[in-house]
Amino acid sequence: MKKSLVGWAAFVALAAAGAAHAQATDTLKKLKDTGVVTMGVRESSGALSYTLGDGKYVGYHVEICQKVLGDIEKQLGRKLEVKYQPVTSQNRIPLVQNGTVDIECGSTTNNMTRQKDVAFAVTTFVEEVRIAVKASSGITSIAQLNGKKVATTTGTTSVQTLRKNERATNVNFEEVFGKDHADSFLLLETGRADAFVMDGSLLAGLVAKSKNPAEYKIVGEVLSVEPIAIMMRKDDPAFKKAVDDSLRAMMKSGEIAKLYDKWLMQPIPPANAKVGLPMSDNLKAALANPNDKPMEDYAAKK
Repeated sequence: MKKSLVGWAAFVALAAAGAAHAQATDTLKKLKDTGVVTMGVRESSGALSYTLGDGKYVGYHVEICQKVLGDIEKQLGRKLEVKYQPVTSQNRIPLVQNGTVDIECGSTTNNMTRQKDVAFAVTTFVEEVRIAVKASSGITSIAQLNGKKVATTTGTTSVQTLRKNERATNVNFEEVFGKDHADSFLLLETGRADAFVMDGSLLAGLVAKSKNPAEYKIVGEVLSVEPIAIMMRKDDPAFKKAVDDSLRAMMKSGEIAKLYDKWLMQPIPPANAKVGLPMSDNLKAALANPNDKPMEDYAAKK
């Protein structure tokens, strides 16, 4: 009798967990029922996603997501209240997984490891990881980082990129970690790091917003090519389709190319500085042929 009760309790628990999982991944139903959608945003992810203060978030990916949610409103037949949830490199995936964030619109690399935990929309940005240094440092390549302190942001793929390059070139450097991209740049700015390795667009944005942009250079080899995409919960094909359909329509109409020009080539708030990063051939290809391939696919093409 005890065994059957235990078995029944286990069955009920599993059924409840299954129901909760099914409910958790039906995002369109959740949005229609509640009228609220939570967008994950970054506070200092260059021109892709950043804050102007007072709870206002802007950027290339933020505006893309706002337009996606506008299309989803039409599909659902109701207005949605958008709540903005700041996320970090460390907590963004857990917050998507546990349902706190419905759609994450920051600067997240789509790779095979992350695809086990979350889903990615079709690629909307292709990043090239580079090195930022003080112009006066004389550093022009990763080989010159031997014995130096190199900053990167905790929880980002640039950490793995650094380690791979360290093994490949026998360069020994000390890693120092910023809690976010602004903090990592501060390590470079204040001399606590000799270089900052990160996505090129983020480096360019941080340099453009710095007190004296002429003091910095982005140098060296492209360390990796990484597709950046909007992130959402796994196993929710209806929501992913809604997001992807909206993005594909924006790619076809040229809307995304216009948003790229607005945020990456024109002066942007708050300082009206230009990032000045022309669209890469990799991103042009991704917009012409929308796909959600992970970064490993890009590496395989080399």
